[in-house]
Amino acid sequence: MQSLKLFCFILGLGTYSSAQADFIGIKAGIDYWNYSADLSNPASVPPSPQLEDDHAMSFSVALEHPVPFLPNAKIKHTHLQAESDQSFTGVKNHQVDLDYSDFILYYEILDNIVSADVGFGAKRLEGDIRQNVTQTQEVSSTVPMIYGEAGIKLPFTGLSARAEASFAALDDEKITDVQAELKYNFVESMLVDVGAKAGYRILDIQLEEGSDQEAKLKFKGPYIGLEAHF
Repeated sequence: MQSLKLFCFILGLGTYSSAQADFIGIKAGIDYWNYSADLSNPASVPPSPQLEDDHAMSFSVALEHPVPFLPNAKIKHTHLQAESDQSFTGVKNHQVDLDYSDFILYYEILDNIVSADVGFGAKRLEGDIRQNVTQTQEVSSTVPMIYGEAGIKLPFTGLSARAEASFAALDDEKITDVQAELKYNFVESMLVDVGAKAGYRILDIQLEEGSDQEAKLKFKGPYIGLEAHF
């Protein structure tokens, strides 16, 4: 929720940042992600319950500037949810409810027809995972991450392609997040660029490996969205 409020606040500064385009830039995006979800736990019976397909809204905000050696900043946020179709006394046997956020500092290595970013940061997971009705695992974790992005533009067409990946690991927790997309800018001006995009995203989360609380989650599926660059 805090990430969403920050997204709305920064987006509201778009007009101001446009006037300061030589000094600061803001990228803001929103995606509708339709995914299939998998949950597995070796200690659970069954170890891999069937979860229904679900969807989520994903938000991102990036702040870029020309100051040498000072990294740019980016925040991504998604609320992940999924549940089984089986229930007991009105309570779903298996349910996932997680807030997933990335806090990224990155550098632009290339910024032309071909673009490339590299960086680091932290992934934040908070929420709970319920299995077999009564077994609830509370999740509250911050994991250090590395980040990379690469893209290419087709000049004079408004078309571009982009891939983004991040990996986080700490002790018995690992998170991998990969996505690739195509975008078409239908507004291109000195003040703002606005584009529509479509892509595919895969998110793997592994928690408490080797313990009774071990949980492996995978969310994968297509998404569509809008992105604005002030």
